[in-house]
Amino acid sequence: MDRRALLAGGAALAAGVGAGVGAGLTALARGGDGGRAAAPPPEPSVPFHGERQAGVTAPQQPATQLLAFDLPPAATSDGRTALRGLLGELTRVLAEASSGTSADARLQGGEPARLSSLVGVGPGLASRLGLNVPAPVLAELPAFPGDRLDPARGGGDLLVQLCAADRWPLSVVAEQVGAAAGAAGASVRWTQSGFLPRTAAGTTPRNLFGFKDGTANPDEEAAGQWVWGPPGPHRHGTVLVYRRIRMDTAAFGALPADRRDLAMGRREGDGAPLTGSAEHDEPDIYAKNPDGSYLIPATAHVRLSSPRLDGGARMLRRGYSYDDGPGDRGLLFCAFVRDPAQFTRVQNRLAARDALNPFLEHTASAVVYVLPGAEEGGVLGAGLFG
Repeated sequence: MDRRALLAGGAALAAGVGAGVGAGLTALARGGDGGRAAAPPPEPSVPFHGERQAGVTAPQQPATQLLAFDLPPAATSDGRTALRGLLGELTRVLAEASSGTSADARLQGGEPARLSSLVGVGPGLASRLGLNVPAPVLAELPAFPGDRLDPARGGGDLLVQLCAADRWPLSVVAEQVGAAAGAAGASVRWTQSGFLPRTAAGTTPRNLFGFKDGTANPDEEAAGQWVWGPPGPHRHGTVLVYRRIRMDTAAFGALPADRRDLAMGRREGDGAPLTGSAEHDEPDIYAKNPDGSYLIPATAHVRLSSPRLDGGARMLRRGYSYDDGPGDRGLLFCAFVRDPAQFTRVQNRLAARDALNPFLEHTASAVVYVLPGAEEGGVLGAGLFG
């Protein structure tokens, strides 16, 4: 296993865009002198144990690291045994890192890391070992027009995502995760780092195209319908759709400001939809100009990714930007859905008509079943084995 590959990663400048992509929402606390809005003090740790994995539910942190592994081919019984052992070790490593109880001196004595994590299994592993996952997860995403996917940057049997307040704890915990995977015979398939811009509490980060991104994530009620699994053994699991999307920021930035707004369907300055006056106004994709043309053009990104074209279905988007050197910077699209077919429908519309397509290139893809959380004394993935 190449340790340098585990720890590699570029520094990104802001959150990215893609198939309705963006960052999570930040909560506000009211208080202080005169009732002014103030950010709550950071808690020392993000609880690891619970019904759902904190890497999906906790507020987004500024830095992320994704690590994907392949497990060696083996007889079903041997493969299941190896996976059980690996998930048990990952539960220990991630729980200790999240709670601040790791014995590793590199994780002691600093500012709170606020580390959160998620672990998921890919469709290939689920099919090979006969794992108990939702049926839609057993299929890879289809090919989309315009894709330029590098197999070495996507896919994988097992995916771990780490999020923290800065890069330091990510590097240390990524090393620990890699050691646990290597001891189980797994090999690194790909790694990728990403960042969010630091923004004031309650404000939406901007992406590398300069637009606010993450305005329309679902509330808890909608997430219960579209993000989390149906009642039953999978009700606290979900599906992560990952896309690495290169962005031509120079070419997009060279467009006149009004053309950029029309391509996005929102105003760059305040983030409001072209049919509204404030960022959080609901876009009216059917509103028309006096000449009969749509106020939000038919090819606008916001229109084509609108839940109104998909029965109200929404994704929980927790995207990050990446910067891997000149000519290779953009978005790490991370979205959570109950059924990946929802993403497929949206991406098919975008691939066919999105005005942003000349400035985007999809270079990697993955889909994984994100396991339900582990309660105190439990182990991630206990329900995989039936």
